Amino acid sequence: MTSYARNNSEQPPDVTSTPLEDHIAPAPRVSVQAFCEGVETAAAVQSAGEDRRLGKAHLKIQMGGMAAAIEAYRTAPTPNVIILETEGRTDILKGLDQLATVCDSGTRVIVIGRVNDVALYRELVRRGVSDYVIAPVNALDVVRSICGLFSTPEAKAVGRIIAVVGAKGGVGASTIAHNVGWAIARDLALDSVVADLDLAFGTAGLDYNQDPAQGIADAVFSPDRVDTAFIDRLLSKCTDHLSLLAAPATLERVYDFGADAFDSIFDTLRTTMPCIVLDVPHQWSGWTKRALVSADDILIVAAPDLANLRNTKNIFDLLKASRPNDRIPLYCLNQVGVPKRPEINFNEFAKAIESDPIATIPFDPQMFGSAANNGQMIAEISATHRTTEMFLQMAQRLTGRGEAKKPRGSFLSPLIEKLRAK
Repeated sequence: MTSYARNNSEQPPDVTSTPLEDHIAPAPRVSVQAFCEGVETAAAVQSAGEDRRLGKAHLKIQMGGMAAAIEAYRTAPTPNVIILETEGRTDILKGLDQLATVCDSGTRVIVIGRVNDVALYRELVRRGVSDYVIAPVNALDVVRSICGLFSTPEAKAVGRIIAVVGAKGGVGASTIAHNVGWAIARDLALDSVVADLDLAFGTAGLDYNQDPAQGIADAVFSPDRVDTAFIDRLLSKCTDHLSLLAAPATLERVYDFGADAFDSIFDTLRTTMPCIVLDVPHQWSGWTKRALVSADDILIVAAPDLANLRNTKNIFDLLKASRPNDRIPLYCLNQVGVPKRPEINFNEFAKAIESDPIATIPFDPQMFGSAANNGQMIAEISATHRTTEMFLQMAQRLTGRGEAKKPRGSFLSPLIEKLRAK
């Protein structure tokens, strides 16, 4: 009986390839030690350690493979996760048997090897190995393997964070965040929460026609109380599938926070909500940058002018560099077609960003003004308005979910239904 954790999977996976996960849940605060044979694997593990999903993990890399690991743990306790690179087949099994004698209970083991064989995989599982990855590996392979140890299959779709931010003040980022959140909840039937992070001037409460007595400020200023039950009490119910974590929108306090001020709130929301939409204010601080970098998907809202183009490019490039293993940020153009205003056209904007916008929303002061003043969403005012369809398409793109469509029947369907009735 080995002393490290046993893999719960009874059926061996197809070890010939590893499918690319659409969503990888972040790992908790764990210690990870890797013992590599080659510099390529060490570089991949090092790069994985810089990924946002391993931001809470403490990663240490050593060379020497299996032999170095056995020697290291003769006199030292083992971490939460051990990553072992090995070259041969016989060396793996023999080394694991020796490692079991010095391995602490509860430690999970990931083996990186070059032997692609299902029989070997089954033998590794029998010995308690949590995952076996075929070399050569890249950073995302390592991230997926480590994070997969701490997420059940049922929880993989839970906790997707979508951050929406304006490239410039006044471009309508909050309006788009609220309407996209509404579309995710209503049209995709996905339980969601919109978190208004603009504590001083947030408008989510007005847009959803809600005036809760408590909100996100209560959680930020009481970090020791943050848990699932506490956050649930702060949520304001907007629809069956949509909740709001409202901002106080008062100036009684100064809202200066450290970079990790919202971490516990986001972590708690991830455990209970399939989708969290962050309405990030247009400011640059440690916590706003952290919220954007740590989000699963990002939407930048920009107007078609030079300042917005520059800011979008700067945000886009920074996030791409900070999140090399994630999908690139998305952006949309808003308030397009303001009368008598010179604008940068679609093609020039896309060429500068090196990516097309996912939506181009026309300037419609009558529609958006009425919605804002009435505390309604665009879909509530006009379900057939073209902007309503744009918000649904953006919701589908950001969540990776398509709208459930009814199968089309043939022209014989009515006749078949009558025959069935008889």
